[in-house]
Amino acid sequence: MFKYIISLLFFILFSCSPKENSPRPLSVNETVKGWIILSDDVHEDSLVIEKSLNYSINHLQISHHLIHDLKHVRDPKRLEKADILTKYAHSKGIQEVVLWDRSLYELDYYPDQFKTGPKGTINLDDDAFWEWFKDDYREMLNLAPNIQGLVLTFIETGARVEDQYSEKLKSNQEKLAAVVNAIASVVIEERGLNLYARTFSYTYKEYENIIGAIELFEYPEIRLMMKETPHDFFLTHPNDFLAGTINRPTIIEFDTGAEFNGQGIIANTWPEHILDRWSDFLNRDHIIGYTARTDRYGDTRIVGRPSEINLYALKRYLEDRSLTSDDIYDEFITLTYNEEALPFIKNAFKNSFDIITSILYTLGTSTANHSSLNYDPYPSHWARHVSGKWLDPPVVYVEHEVDRGFHYWRDIINILAPDWAKAGGTQLYEIPWVIDNEWLTRGEKMNEEFLSYVMTEKEYGVSLAEASLFEITKAKPYLSEDQYTELFDYFNRTLITARLHKAVSTLYFGYRIYAKGLSYQNPKLIEIIGNALDDCKEISGIIKNYNRKVPIGQWNWKEDANMALQYCDWIENGTWPNKTRGYSTNLNGIAFTRE
Repeated sequence: MFKYIISLLFFILFSCSPKENSPRPLSVNETVKGWIILSDDVHEDSLVIEKSLNYSINHLQISHHLIHDLKHVRDPKRLEKADILTKYAHSKGIQEVVLWDRSLYELDYYPDQFKTGPKGTINLDDDAFWEWFKDDYREMLNLAPNIQGLVLTFIETGARVEDQYSEKLKSNQEKLAAVVNAIASVVIEERGLNLYARTFSYTYKEYENIIGAIELFEYPEIRLMMKETPHDFFLTHPNDFLAGTINRPTIIEFDTGAEFNGQGIIANTWPEHILDRWSDFLNRDHIIGYTARTDRYGDTRIVGRPSEINLYALKRYLEDRSLTSDDIYDEFITLTYNEEALPFIKNAFKNSFDIITSILYTLGTSTANHSSLNYDPYPSHWARHVSGKWLDPPVVYVEHEVDRGFHYWRDIINILAPDWAKAGGTQLYEIPWVIDNEWLTRGEKMNEEFLSYVMTEKEYGVSLAEASLFEITKAKPYLSEDQYTELFDYFNRTLITARLHKAVSTLYFGYRIYAKGLSYQNPKLIEIIGNALDDCKEISGIIKNYNRKVPIGQWNWKEDANMALQYCDWIENGTWPNKTRGYSTNLNGIAFTRE
């Protein structure tokens, strides 16, 4: 509370300072250079806004734990924080501050008088509903008079408009467009603000709905905001195929906050990856800029920390497309640390992408739950988040000393996924072509060949993490005490995480082979599982006794130790849950013994 009061006074002071650029909606011919703040920690957010001056940021999005739906402006605490940050951003020369919105909201938000459709759905043919709807937006916008616009997610929302009743609106596309057009009539036509329609999709069919809806937008002023990847932010996903192909001004949403990839808590320094994506988008038509996430809740801001290099890469490449990733490393590290430390820090940073894609991913597919350790029972590893969903053909070549190609479905998912997932415990309805092609077959398919691939890849991640940490120790003579401590902790946590994933993945996948029966329980496998159990307990103890401050956002790093120990308990005592998501695990009652 004391920290919040200090921050409040701090912002009031600065909100009265002279403004270099007056607040205003950005015109369509201005390049958007934006950041997104998700955390509701006002002090942390202030540090992000402070640094925006160095990045020529002209567009700030206030989202998630602050204002995720515009209705959150009716929460006095949320609104107060958002207003403080809005004014502070303006005082620092950020011309455009926008709030997030996702409409329609949950069905119970809307008055019952409009729910006259089948099963209590909203009657979209009732003109009175749309008048109420627009009045609601007018009232909400009145509570936030200092903003310059909204970012509107219009698909995959609370009460999906596609599910509401209408005789007049014949298609999902028409229903989606009706919501956007109604909001635009208030935001754009009445208020003169900017509206960024944000897309989000789980399936190709939903992309068809998006394209069809956009064609029905009535206001040419509506701009688009599209993610760097289809669906969600996985390092192994291809670039979003739709962004830049639609004839509307479009900004690209980058997740430099690394929601699924370490959240800035472990090594997330990869200019090569940023430039690879960014260079592609900048060569497409209709791209007018970018906006980048700066945290994943709590105190996980990347600004002022090593992962800030990804923000720097976006900025500098927009300014000069002749730059290489080596240029980005050299500039950022020299400016942030010093030239003497450059070769060592650069070597450490350059390993990050391969470390993360070999420890939080397994053979080219994500196996971490929003960065946290959760091989099982998290369902989305096995369908929704599979990069092969967006590739044709769905194949991947895995390096990481595995050095072989795999079919995403027939090989990786069919073998790595537990049987409960293939039985229907994950989102199989999103991948009908996979089912039609019979690329997934029931039963436990895990085997020693694939266990060896998993172990090889995880060991590779450990070795790279060790190498990076060693490079940081070599940089110590050229760093301040605070700089060295921060970098050492950053890469030490990375190494500990790599070691834990190596142990747990070996234990989990090895145990599934063991559970297939006596004929599989050979001495080599028993030794592997036994060693993995010991390693899990040892590394979990290191994490539990870790006494350095760790940023906490959506991912609580220290909680991974509890999950690892839970696996140990289930496997040693034969108490693995009997069912997951209603489907048999075929593991309950099978206790691992070393004899």
